[in-house]
Amino acid sequence: MIIIMKPSATREHVEALSQYIERWNVKANPIYGAGTIVIGLVGDTGAVDKDALLRDPQVENILKVQEPFKLANRSFHPENSQIELAPGVVVGGKKLVVMAGPCSVESEEQIIDVARHVQEDGATVLRGGAWKPRSSPYSFQGLKAEGLELLHKAHKLTGMPIVTEITNPAHIELFHDKCDCFQVGARNMQNFELLKELGQAGKPVLLKRGFANTMEEFLMSAEYIMAGGNENVILCERGIRTYETYTRNTLDISAVPVLKRMSHLPVIVDPSHAGGIYWMVEPLAKAAVAAGADGLMIEVHNDPAHALSDGAQSLTYESFHETMTNLRAVAQAVGREL
Repeated sequence: MIIIMKPSATREHVEALSQYIERWNVKANPIYGAGTIVIGLVGDTGAVDKDALLRDPQVENILKVQEPFKLANRSFHPENSQIELAPGVVVGGKKLVVMAGPCSVESEEQIIDVARHVQEDGATVLRGGAWKPRSSPYSFQGLKAEGLELLHKAHKLTGMPIVTEITNPAHIELFHDKCDCFQVGARNMQNFELLKELGQAGKPVLLKRGFANTMEEFLMSAEYIMAGGNENVILCERGIRTYETYTRNTLDISAVPVLKRMSHLPVIVDPSHAGGIYWMVEPLAKAAVAAGADGLMIEVHNDPAHALSDGAQSLTYESFHETMTNLRAVAQAVGREL
């Protein structure tokens, strides 16, 4: 349920009304936009006295929300959300955010060298995996806690905020001071115990769409995090599984405008995992920017041929430089900056 307030409603009146509404055992979330004030109700709204609320002189209208996701719903929050990862690094604004780095942290020398190169070419967030959930138990699983420390060292040397994948709720405390954004991978999109714990973690969460999940399922996973009190969620489209075998996945470019219509949360695209082939990264990234994505997650490696994971889809320093140069023209054409 959404209560639309009149433009003349004061903040004091809205807060008082919100407290009054919570007598019906629902959570009231006031949202103040540019010229728009709404109160979103979360919970079982069956007992809420709609007629009593409409008698309030500052209530304009009351709408029912049919979708099961509430906090992530654009109806609850008409304006686009902006998620700050670090001072000056905001996902969801006019400036596109590029998160770049290797699939896995392999050594101190590697991660620091990659960080410096991608930062020089315009990336503002360093990505890298410490814990790596792999399809095969015999594949490289990451440096784990050591990898997390190396990411933190790269952060201290470059100032770049860190995004890295977490798979276990028990690791949240370990990650908390070593990263600026928790990443939930596609395999863990419906790890609800992890999502609930991240709702209490107090740091932004980058949530990747599962390769066989619908938009509604994706947003319901975001809702788990937001229902815990953490509304700083970034959605990431990374390709879905189809009958096609030439590419690793199939980039669902339609997810960008669809998610933007359904939700107020920022949307980024991972063209590296979507295509799984290095030469596809640039054209898919261009398509994502043209479709309205708020950022990109791109894998870059100092020596892709010898990478311990995902070398086939990783860009070299030279190809990342060329990709960033070409993306700036696309961003400018659609009124964005890179």
